[in-house]
Amino acid sequence: MEIKRLTDKVSVSPQITADDMAAISEAGFRAIICNRPDGEGADQPSFQEIEAAAKAAGIEARYVPVKSGMVTDDDVAAFGAALSDVPRPILAYCRTGTRSATLWSFHEAKKRPMPEILAATKAAGYDMNGVARRIVNGGKTPTDTGDASFDVVIVGAGAGGISVAASLKSRKPGLNISVIDPADIHYYQPGWTMVGGGIFEARQTAKTMGSLIPSGVKWIKAAVAAFEPQNNAVILDGCRVFKYDRLVVCPGLKLDWDKVEGLEETLGRNGVTSNYRYDLASYTWQLVQEMTSGRALFTQPPMPIKCARAPQKALYLSGDAWFRRGVLKNIDIQFMNAGGVLFGVNDYVPALMKYVAKYDATLNFFHDLIAVDGSAKTATFKVAKPDTAPTDVTVDFDMIHVCPPQVAPDFIRVSPLADAAGWVDVDQATLRHKTYDNIWSLGDVTNAPNAKTAAAARKQAPTVAENIVADIAGRSPVAAYDGYGSCPLTVERGKIVLAEFGYGGVLKPSFPAWAIDGATPSRAAWFLKEKMLPPIYWQAMLKGKEWMAKPEQLKAAAE
Repeated sequence: MEIKRLTDKVSVSPQITADDMAAISEAGFRAIICNRPDGEGADQPSFQEIEAAAKAAGIEARYVPVKSGMVTDDDVAAFGAALSDVPRPILAYCRTGTRSATLWSFHEAKKRPMPEILAATKAAGYDMNGVARRIVNGGKTPTDTGDASFDVVIVGAGAGGISVAASLKSRKPGLNISVIDPADIHYYQPGWTMVGGGIFEARQTAKTMGSLIPSGVKWIKAAVAAFEPQNNAVILDGCRVFKYDRLVVCPGLKLDWDKVEGLEETLGRNGVTSNYRYDLASYTWQLVQEMTSGRALFTQPPMPIKCARAPQKALYLSGDAWFRRGVLKNIDIQFMNAGGVLFGVNDYVPALMKYVAKYDATLNFFHDLIAVDGSAKTATFKVAKPDTAPTDVTVDFDMIHVCPPQVAPDFIRVSPLADAAGWVDVDQATLRHKTYDNIWSLGDVTNAPNAKTAAAARKQAPTVAENIVADIAGRSPVAAYDGYGSCPLTVERGKIVLAEFGYGGVLKPSFPAWAIDGATPSRAAWFLKEKMLPPIYWQAMLKGKEWMAKPEQLKAAAE
């Protein structure tokens, strides 16, 4: 926890945890204001958790959530009302503290000279010059000039962002590149299923962001508010403006926890868990170990979602653990899938169905989770089968593993870069934006019809890098992405069905059948997942070493 003082009465900080509350109390704070919406990060405690800890420490708490980089006049008014409503001194927090500092700056601008505001925020480590420009400009951030300019700006430092930065640097070391991402920690999210299955420890899936940014690439620890592609500009939180010659957009997905009524309030207790949150994957394994009888639900929301078969993986590894302990006969496993099929590529279904039978799991299709009551241990689903009127059904549970609904981040969905559904609109082969020639996108946020997996980003990054380098040289795109995705389905501890496919469900095996037959559960595929893929991710993919990921040549370029 890093508390940054603005005045004697108001301080701001990055994300706090329940464990920080004793220190916050000792520092003399009488109230906290949360400016970060729940569900914004994979390792983020909910406001309810923070509020409970604050109440126990005798500290008042208020929830004034503000979308990342999108401070509105209404947000400023709500923040001002909260300041007036709670005792001081006050600690306001968000992901980095920038939103809170921005809200305070706008609020204070009504009564305090701007130079005084800029001096206070600068002393706390926040640059609010962009706020000053927005105020002077009548509430709009001007983008004709910028605070900084780069050859390439990359939005998002997840698997796609860091990989494409490294791939670009390996091709053109002299490029002036910045990566924009507010997160302190980078997660190997494919490992969370293994954490939930008792194979990995959570700490094995996390590294500091600063240790992974490629050498020579500038990391901008901030959130993006908006894009103004007509001016080649990105607006950051604090109303700062970065200009670019070329832009790469890959911020990942937003986990929409609050779309399921009651879910956020009960996550991490009452038998409600999810491998889609860093701090809950271990709770999944705890529940599996403790469970000896009862009903276990595993949910899958409507597509698209990242790692689309992760809900199944949780089911299989849990079923395997119960099978090995001899308690499976006492456990009713129910798979609640909003879709209508077990797996979208038919070649892999027979092998998976054998494990559905082994674990005696019931498949419930067209069941979309809409509410969870943790204390009552009930889950409500909207059942919308084809040619049938939708109905709601409520199911009791002893354990429920939830895969949350997922959407593109808010700042993407409202941007000029998005299609009608809210995804970045790209050519599915070149990954170049369909409207703006100097913008590319990769990873989970594009509208390309591929599986949203880290394996896809591993293939996409070199494609984007090749095409950007070609564009800099004045040439047409030269590389094509074929839709490759991989789903290592952990059907039992020690065996995996290695599903690899491209656009249209075309099989794309990386290995000969004698080495790994993807449609057959194998120990070789398990060895790949457990022992080889993590170091390949950390030491190859994120460092621009394109092992088995060289981009295909675009046919038009070849001709």
